[in-house]
Amino acid sequence: MKTNDDHKVMACVDQSAYADHVADCAAWAAARLGAPLELLHVIDRHQEVSTSTDHSGAIGMDAQEKLLGQLSAEDHDQARRARETGRLFLNRLRQRVLATADVDVDVRQRHGSLQETLVEQEKGVRLIVLGRRGESAQATQRDLGRHVERIVRGLHKPILTVTDDFSPPTSVMIAFDGGTVTRRGVALVAGNPLFRGLPIHVLMTGKARADSPKHMEWARRTLNDAGFEVVTAIEPGDTESTIARYMAAHSIGLLVMGSYGHSMLHNLVFGSKTTDLLRASRIPTLLLR
Repeated sequence: MKTNDDHKVMACVDQSAYADHVADCAAWAAARLGAPLELLHVIDRHQEVSTSTDHSGAIGMDAQEKLLGQLSAEDHDQARRARETGRLFLNRLRQRVLATADVDVDVRQRHGSLQETLVEQEKGVRLIVLGRRGESAQATQRDLGRHVERIVRGLHKPILTVTDDFSPPTSVMIAFDGGTVTRRGVALVAGNPLFRGLPIHVLMTGKARADSPKHMEWARRTLNDAGFEVVTAIEPGDTESTIARYMAAHSIGLLVMGSYGHSMLHNLVFGSKTTDLLRASRIPTLLLR
């Protein structure tokens, strides 16, 4: 299959139960886009901590040099084991993708932080696929990974977030407010083969506005002109509950929405609608900035 390496799909995977879902979703996206897929595994440098149990603080010079040598050897062995385990993990995921999708698949393993690595690798990436939960969620039972907000804020490409078992969506919903970001979302859907052939629902919610019909007509016309079957709805009310209710009633398979319009400080004090919606949504969600 001929592809363009400047427009690859990058899937961020860690060694958790959610990695398979991320890989399945990324394979679906890459196949529909006709793009190569790269599976990225980042080994967090902070996890490579020596396991030595000798914490003595009163040691002589010779003993100190011996201990430092022992710690260095332990760190080297632990880093080597992490690399080898990661390589086996990536190869397993690669075989999973090849068994289900006709895509070119590459793997990449890096040391460092996921956010820094993605910023470095963002050029040439068309779509990033990210699990909303990961290894930390398995230990803490948190329902939204600690990296998600920082990663979304730090990047400029669309990010498709995944939760549990992935099924190819049969319909898409755009959470639309008439603003710049969600208008860009409508334009992205209209011109993107990822969504081709899927019915598109466009929902406006929140406070009632006199100009809502005008914005909605623009969205409907833009998508119709691109050949999409479009369903539009204006339902004033609480954004989170209205969107969740609409998605359940219409069996929506993928949500497209703007994200993190306020500063992190604002969200810390007042909360984040993006985070609330991600927690309420159990389906893949494409986040736009």
